Amino acid sequence: MVRILIVYHSQTGNTEKMAHAVAEGAGCIENVEVILKRAKDATLEDLLESDGLAIGTPENFGYMSGAIKDFFDRTYLSAQEKVFRKPYVVFVSAGNDGTGAVNSIERIALGYKFKKVYEPVICRKAVTEEALEGCRELGKVLAGGCEAGIY
Repeated sequence: MVRILIVYHSQTGNTEKMAHAVAEGAGCIENVEVILKRAKDATLEDLLESDGLAIGTPENFGYMSGAIKDFFDRTYLSAQEKVFRKPYVVFVSAGNDGTGAVNSIERIALGYKFKKVYEPVICRKAVTEEALEGCRELGKVLAGGCEAGIY
């Protein structure tokens, strides 16, 4: 059984909607268990036991949310050398263009030595059906690649 961990933070509910769409997409793949957790509740064990990781954040001041940064801070030292090339994807609910949040996550992912497997989904302003479909696709690609042993 492949485990996909979705870690997200949401204040307005937009990123949460996106996280559920990622979970829906990942859940379409056979032999996949989806673990959906708010960043404050996600643990090192969750990260280590997962085969793939999806990270969702609102864009706050052109950066990832503090809760996502806290998840990284809490897990980084103990996860080093244990998550080499773990596949990951990113989704962002943005008030502006979202690139600052994506860039900050991608810089941290380099430190973990995660492997980016799909381009981020950035939803600007209100969450649209098009953005949710992009999130479902994100989940399918991550879960399908992990299940097939591609990543």
